[in-house]
Formats: sequence, C-alpha cells, structure tokens
Amino acid sequence: MPRTPRDASKGTFIVEWPLFGELSRALAIKVARAYEPDLVLGIAPAGVIPGATVAAILDREFYSIIVSRRYRADHVRATPAVLGRAPQEVRDQRVLVVDETCESGDTLRLAVAAAVNAGAREVRTAVSFKTGTHEPDFYALETDNVIVLPWDREVLVDGELVPNPKYADAT
Repeated sequence: MPRTPRDASKGTFIVEWPLFGELSRALAIKVARAYEPDLVLGIAPAGVIPGATVAAILDREFYSIIVSRRYRADHVRATPAVLGRAPQEVRDQRVLVVDETCESGDTLRLAVAAAVNAGAREVRTAVSFKTGTHEPDFYALETDNVIVLPWDREVLVDGELVPNPKYADAT
C-alpha cells in the first residue's frame, strides 16, 4: 500500500466514531439552514460515509461518484480524475456534493463539474474537515492537522486488522 508523504509540521487528529457522528450532524444542520438539496452526491471512496450520513440526516436520496487521487510510484499525489459519470438522477436537481476533507479543492471541483455536466440545476459542496485553502460551501470543522478517520485507522492484512500503514508517520 502506498504511503502518503506527510508534512512533519502538521499534527494528527484521530477521529473517533462518536465525534464523526456529531460532526456529520453539525454539517447537516449547517446545510439545512442555508440550502435545500434534492439529493446528496458523495465522493467515493472516502466521502461516501459522510455523504450517506448527511443524506440520512437530511432525509435525501444518496448517490456516489468516484473521483480518485492515486499515488505515483514515488508516493507523490497524482492529479485526481473522475472515474465514472455523475448519476443521471442529478439532472434538474439541487445537489449537495460531500467529501470527507478538502485541501486544494481539486476533487470537489471535479465532482461539481461532473454534476453540472450531467444537468444538475444547482450544486453546493460540503466536507467534514476543511484542511486547506479551498472554501467549500459548508464544513463541520477547520483544522491544519492530518485527519485519521475511524474507518481508515485499520486495514485487513492477511485476515487481521492492523494499523493502517498509510498513517504510520501520523500516529
């Protein structure tokens, strides 16, 4: 598994499930006070969990779109790419695009463009954690720390749950 390069000046924020739930609730409330989406579009892979949670709290249909940011052989982050179209259900709808974090905004911009190209009437963005300079429409928490989400802390290796090597330098 590729390891992400880590900025040693950043701290680590390990998110437990109860905090994730409260942040999802807070994010849904922020959205509901300012925007009424017809549906929620979660960015797979990591934005699907917060996206589905926010959709459930807002009582909206949930769909996903795959936008992947892979790593090159030298462990440098590659440019993200949309690996599929936005679902046809976005046509003529007010869409909320959700991801887990937002640093540069590249992934959010690609998902928004895919939704607009599929005919979405209006698109807004929401993230659990704003970690960089890009300004999503809504976010639950802003931090400069490296985020380790509850579903990403451990991975299965040879049938055993082990700490995710991706975050070995972050904990």
